[in-house]
Amino acid sequence: MKKQVYLSACAEYDFETVRHVLREQLDALHVQEFLFPGCRVVLKPNLVLRSKPEEGMITHPVVVAAVAVELFERGAGQVVVAESPGGPYSPPLLRSIYEAGGYTEMAKMYGFALNNDCSYAALEVPQGRRSKQFDIIRPILEADVLVNIAKLKTHGMMGLSAAVKNLFGCVPGLMKPELHCRFPEREAFAEMLVDLCCALKPSLNVVDGIVGMEGNGPTGGKPRFVGALAASRDPFALDLVCAALIHQSPVQVPYLRAGMARNVCPESVEELILLGTSLPSLSVPDFEQPESCSVNFLDWLPKFLRPLAEKIATPVPRIQQNNCVGCGKCAESCPQHTIRMVDGHATIDYRNCIRCYCCHEMCPKHVIDIKRFRLFRL
Repeated sequence: MKKQVYLSACAEYDFETVRHVLREQLDALHVQEFLFPGCRVVLKPNLVLRSKPEEGMITHPVVVAAVAVELFERGAGQVVVAESPGGPYSPPLLRSIYEAGGYTEMAKMYGFALNNDCSYAALEVPQGRRSKQFDIIRPILEADVLVNIAKLKTHGMMGLSAAVKNLFGCVPGLMKPELHCRFPEREAFAEMLVDLCCALKPSLNVVDGIVGMEGNGPTGGKPRFVGALAASRDPFALDLVCAALIHQSPVQVPYLRAGMARNVCPESVEELILLGTSLPSLSVPDFEQPESCSVNFLDWLPKFLRPLAEKIATPVPRIQQNNCVGCGKCAESCPQHTIRMVDGHATIDYRNCIRCYCCHEMCPKHVIDIKRFRLFRL
């Protein structure tokens, strides 16, 4: 059976407008099939850092609130927002991020809860190819229904951050860098994401693409109006559409390519049932891609030259020393421990840098750039 994705035009973060769009999507996707009276629903947004909604980095709280209200109306007994952002997984950090992102206010207005329980437990994944076990935050494990509400963004390592990548936030705090360290290569990391997504099995996936992030996402890019909300019961199908929206080939997104190899991801949007607004009417041809996009010429080189060429061509994080405030967030998030503080500024030892861009992603001041060797910028 073909997988369905509902794509809608939505030009503003007005609550009633967003709710009307979502109501149509949820009805068409027959969400009543997995809801039951009194069920406990957990909403997993993208709250990677403390950020204001208008910065285009986090899932907008209006989208989350509208999903919550629609699920309450369909019989949900409890709706809880749960997330593990970058950095230490702690109640003070969660409260700070909820407050900055507008979630505290929305929760009071619309009756959903904000998780502050920072416990976690192991999830066994016997069918996993890269990882047979994940530590997962407890609210996700205790949910009757998991609803994944992502933000449409570019991503330095994976190319795209949408539904599948958003589930990485179910791994608690500083255990994320551990997974980067275990799987430093893009292909291995992508296969780990497929393991995680297939294990968590979200019942519904929504992507906030009203305003996305282009360039060096998922935190260092620029807000970009797209005017789209998309939903699907399948995260891989949804991300195929998201890739097409921002003019990325699905084979250039490592986790989509890994999903195709396992037959959990369709090979093209032509294999999907697209509902709602036509894809060409919302696509953004000039959406700025991350500096870390792969260099196509590598495919033309002899195989024995590719590893060296790829190492040279892969961009590296560069710290703006004059603007570094010495907060240490980059060193805290580095899975290889290649960053240390010298005279109040962060410095990178590139000998062991695995180009995961965690430092770029977690820098609260956005003073870590992704720089390609000058030759490959021509």
